[in-house]
Amino acid sequence: MSSRPAEPCDVHQHLWPPALVEALRARREPPFLRGYTLHLKGEPAYQVNPADHDVAARLELQAGVRALVSLSSPLGLEDLPPAEARPLLDAWHTGAQEFPSGFGAWAAVGRIEPDLTGLAELLRGSFVGLQVPATWMATPRALEALAPVLQVCESAGRPVLVHPGPAAPTDEELPGWWPAVVDYTAQLSAAWWSWHHTGRALLPELRIGFVAGAGLAPLQHERLTARGGRLGRTDRNVFVETSSYGPQAVDALIRALGIDAVIRGSDRPYAEPAPLGFGNAADHAIDVSNPQRFLTGGTP
Repeated sequence: MSSRPAEPCDVHQHLWPPALVEALRARREPPFLRGYTLHLKGEPAYQVNPADHDVAARLELQAGVRALVSLSSPLGLEDLPPAEARPLLDAWHTGAQEFPSGFGAWAAVGRIEPDLTGLAELLRGSFVGLQVPATWMATPRALEALAPVLQVCESAGRPVLVHPGPAAPTDEELPGWWPAVVDYTAQLSAAWWSWHHTGRALLPELRIGFVAGAGLAPLQHERLTARGGRLGRTDRNVFVETSSYGPQAVDALIRALGIDAVIRGSDRPYAEPAPLGFGNAADHAIDVSNPQRFLTGGTP
């Protein structure tokens, strides 16, 4: 499966292969499934719609758009002890490789004792790159600790997609939207600033993308300057994707970063792509040209 999109590309979707569903049902501690009810630490129980993970139905929804699918890092699979994480990650990688044409997939790696050799093998194969939880980049020091994993991607010429990780556990009853609106955006914002403080000096050639507009952290660039910080020149190897945002937020991201930094993502099945209405040239950049540079470093 090539990482080069020959058509519009959605870089951020989730689709569970049957082997992963069964592995989650076999667990007794979060994260686990009971039937199709998902139990996580820090979030209310979530009723999964089985149709959301039907491959044929998802292909029909795509309408000519290539979908790049990944583990949903808020599940916390990558943070489990190695003996627990390994069979779940293996189930993901095995199942994702069986998805038909029309899909690509992001690799995953465990946080504790990451298998760098195995990751390199996955990246030499069909996986388009690596997804990492934003919580692993919460501070510059945390990013430094993650650098050996990211260096595997840099050496392979494959990109990294930064996705929210597990929400913070709480005893307080919160509305169901709270983790996505509060926890996830805060995680992405911290990862964005860690990257800009430390990342490029450590990984000069890495292409990196942040889902959900990096929690809209780029809109804080004026505040950074006002408080004595300095962003530096525009980095053409840093991208933000559009999931859960519409024209107002995406327009602001374009004003802050330029249109070349913006790539299409939907977070399907948890959200749907929103029409932006910026015109054909902008649509082509966001849906085709920019994902192409993100995935391969080249041009269509």
